[in-house]
Formats: sequence, C-alpha cells, structure tokens
Amino acid sequence: MGVRFYEAEGHRCSWANPKDPVYVAYHDEEWGVPEYDPRALWEKLVLDGFQAGLSWITILRKREAFRAAFADFDPEVVARFGEADRARLLADAGIIRSGAKIDAAIAGARIFLDMRERGEDFTAFLWDFTGGKPIQNAWDHVGQVPAQTPVAVDMAKALKARGFKFCGPVIVYAFMQAVGMVNDHVTTCFRHAEVAGLAHDHPPHNGLGAGA
Repeated sequence: MGVRFYEAEGHRCSWANPKDPVYVAYHDEEWGVPEYDPRALWEKLVLDGFQAGLSWITILRKREAFRAAFADFDPEVVARFGEADRARLLADAGIIRSGAKIDAAIAGARIFLDMRERGEDFTAFLWDFTGGKPIQNAWDHVGQVPAQTPVAVDMAKALKARGFKFCGPVIVYAFMQAVGMVNDHVTTCFRHAEVAGLAHDHPPHNGLGAGA
C-alpha cells in the first residue's frame, strides 16, 4: 500500500517519515495505543477501508476532512445518509471520492447499529479475537512485521460475514496495529515499551454504546 521506509531517527519505526510532522505525531502519539471506544474503532476501520490501494499518510492528511464529511463518524447520523449525502460526499474534494467506499462506510454504520441493537458490542466483538488484550510482538526490524496474520484473517472473515466491506486481512491487520490490538512497534523504537505499558491501563469495554 505504498509503504516507504526511512532511516531511523530518534529510535522510531522506520515507516514514519521523520521529516513529516503529521506522520511523526501519529506514530509517537496514536499508533499502537489500545483503543476500546466502539465509535473510534469503527472510524478507524472506515478510514482503513478508504486507504485500500493508497498510502496511509494520504488518509491521515485528509482525516479532519473525513470527520467533517462523515459527521465525526457518528454511526447514528451516517446510517441515515441518503442520496443527497452520497452526492455531497462524491463531490467533496477533501476526502477520497470513491462511490464504493462511501457506500461501504454508510452501510457499515447501519451494520454497527444493527449489531448494537442485537446486543453485540462492537468493541467486545473485535477485541475477542485477541483475547481482550493486546498481542505483544518483539520485532527487531520493520522487515519482520507481517502484512497479515491468521488472527487478521479470522477477523476479516467475521467482519465480511456481517456485511462490512473493504476489510480484507491486510487492511484488518493494519487496523489491528493502529488500534493497539497488536504492538508492532519494533523493539528499538522508543514507543515499543511505552505502548506495552498501556496494555494494562484500559480494561476492555464491556458496555453497550458509549466508549470507555
């Protein structure tokens, strides 16, 4: 998906361009931090779906435009999007104007709400694949980090079975890395130990609706 590696600077994962403050902030503050809020998890899954075929930095730079376009990723609002909203999104140069991906995001909001209505918490559904806690890896260099894993394959199948789209194993594994279901910071990265320590700070979300 257009991943580039850079010389390590400040003991940071080499995929984070040290000359790009947006990427550095994302790596240093967000990537790998365990996320348990169901709305935030759905937002990231949608954004990763929009990333398909593109680089993540492209999405990252458009993230605020995406949030504005999709009502801050409130599933209850997005689920009610109709043809006028779809046309608005297709005309919005601030986001990725893909009809298939926009349709998938709107449908995903409806699936999210349907799951909640049936008593299936989105957070618990996703985190169950890792036993409710982050998988702690210890890669020496970025080249060892897999593009997908059996767990990602299983999660992708479960998401597709519920109707979600643009959620193949590679996209799902990138999602798992981003939301801290797996700690894939390399061991030489200063964030590896910090992220590992966060695994005990936030218990899995057990309620329905609002986040932890």
